[in-house]
Amino acid sequence: MRSKRIAAGVALAGLLAALPFLFGAGGAVKSPTGTAPDRYVYYPGSEELAPDEVRLTACGTGMPSSRHGQAATCWLVELGNGDKFLFDVGTGSTANLAAYMIPYDFLDKVFLTHLHTDHWGDLDALWAGGWTAGRTEMLKVWGPSGARPDMGTKHALEHFIQTYNWDYATRATRLSNVPGTVEIHEFDYLGENHTVYQENGVTVRAWPAFHTGDGPVSYALEWNGYKIVVGGDSAPNKWYVEYAKDADVAIHECFHTPGQMAEWYNQAPAVALWLSTQGHTSPQAFGKIMSTIQPRHAIAYHFFNEEATRYAIFEGVRETYAGPVSMATDNMVWNITKDEITERMAVITEEAWSVAGIRPPPKREGGPATEMTKTILEGRWNTMDAEGRMMQDYADQHGIDMQSIMEQAK
Repeated sequence: MRSKRIAAGVALAGLLAALPFLFGAGGAVKSPTGTAPDRYVYYPGSEELAPDEVRLTACGTGMPSSRHGQAATCWLVELGNGDKFLFDVGTGSTANLAAYMIPYDFLDKVFLTHLHTDHWGDLDALWAGGWTAGRTEMLKVWGPSGARPDMGTKHALEHFIQTYNWDYATRATRLSNVPGTVEIHEFDYLGENHTVYQENGVTVRAWPAFHTGDGPVSYALEWNGYKIVVGGDSAPNKWYVEYAKDADVAIHECFHTPGQMAEWYNQAPAVALWLSTQGHTSPQAFGKIMSTIQPRHAIAYHFFNEEATRYAIFEGVRETYAGPVSMATDNMVWNITKDEITERMAVITEEAWSVAGIRPPPKREGGPATEMTKTILEGRWNTMDAEGRMMQDYADQHGIDMQSIMEQAK
């Protein structure tokens, strides 16, 4: 594979998202009916993950005002043992996630770094979309507490469920309520490098971050000798510098310059300076962090990655850090082994359907048959003369009792 081999040298990754001429256009094709043996892109679902391999995918890397080409924060970690973990699920990110065509049954574990919408704003889409498109078990969410009970993950998710009660109640009249259930795991945000998840040989640890208020955290996923660190939003902090050492991959925000925030994100100069350096991490500070912890590979994100912005941000990083770094954008993929780290871009479809998992859909048990009152039920207009034959043919083909279908509509 002649895509970027991070171990072979310093990667100026993501600056020019896909330059095939740098890596060879697919390698030497030896037959007019053969394949390009050396792909520099990743086609989701086309490569089996090795037992001792990690695949990391950026499902979202941008800003709160998500754009079509760049969603808000979301990271997918896939392990060679079959486990998959989501770290944050920011606004717009589940469209990318769906394009990887991974069964929703495998996307049932979410770890939130904090409760800004650009880090959990698409939880509703993952919850309802997964429920209606193949997830067979409950969605499990981990996240930090807050300085007050009303500032923690438990409070947020309990009210999330209440907010979407109409959605839940109406779907549960036809679908099993189990995949529509959210299992909440709140942990102490002040815990330092403490274990918040441990199962199947995987350990996830958390420690505090420094971002606009108490509560935000960073994570480290440890498995099979690997260590993947996922930092949410944070200004430079002592905990990350201490606990992110020895990482194979260290993800940390690397924010827009003050000038970019003022010119293109519509902030007053004083606010732009504060956001870029006190609420977040400047490129120069990102570089200092990575020079201190020395990961095998660093990943910078949380900026709109485009021609007008990326070069100034990268140059700021290089003032203080000379090691391997990716300037992340959506659908960037890293394959991580003990020998090398390979960076590519995923090629995705805009028209992805959900993929069936390994378990059949659970049967609905109990609960009300309808959430409609008699007034609304009597408003149904009879179209059986138009659709009756189609319905009966389908019912006969699949052994469905048509009478039971009609009874359910009452």
